[in-house]
Amino acid sequence: MTPRSHGIKRTIDILGSAVFLLLAAPLIAICALLIKLQDGGPVFHRRRVIGLDGQFDAFKLRTMCPQADAVLEKDPGLRHEFELNSKLRNDPRITRLGGLLRKLSLDELPQLWNVLRGEMSLVGPRMVTAEELKRYGAAGWIFRVTKPGLTGFWQVQGRQRVAFEQRVQMDLFYVQNWSLRLDCEILLRTPLVVVRGVGAY
Repeated sequence: MTPRSHGIKRTIDILGSAVFLLLAAPLIAICALLIKLQDGGPVFHRRRVIGLDGQFDAFKLRTMCPQADAVLEKDPGLRHEFELNSKLRNDPRITRLGGLLRKLSLDELPQLWNVLRGEMSLVGPRMVTAEELKRYGAAGWIFRVTKPGLTGFWQVQGRQRVAFEQRVQMDLFYVQNWSLRLDCEILLRTPLVVVRGVGAY
């Protein structure tokens, strides 16, 4: 990525995240109220993930029960599935409201703040934790040259229906073949994928 193209990408991130954040603010507020009324627990969930300059907290609307970690630790089978794919197809930790938020990707709207702050990009590789990064092996270098994205190549190719190893290859493909045109194509395809709920769980 040349300095010029990097500057253009960052400009798109700033303008896009600022506009979307303003438009989404009322919806985020409504979702936050519903989450609070649901069980009285925290509204937001912070996930410690890898960024260009080290780790940062990515914000999401909470979709799981307050005792989510305890539920996972008590069930070895669930824990094993989670360690294989970093996801659970039938996750008992997710609340009914949380399931709806995930299906519509509304839980990820607060990450627009991360994009505006420069920690994320509108388009990029999927977010990973330090533990997940180990599974990227030699491909882990991609997180040293680009920011994780609010959406990305793997999201528009099937999201959670894609196995972890395939996600790694898709992230690698995105970074190696990056262009502003590819970013625009991904951004244009994302709303349709979200509306259809493809691979969302």
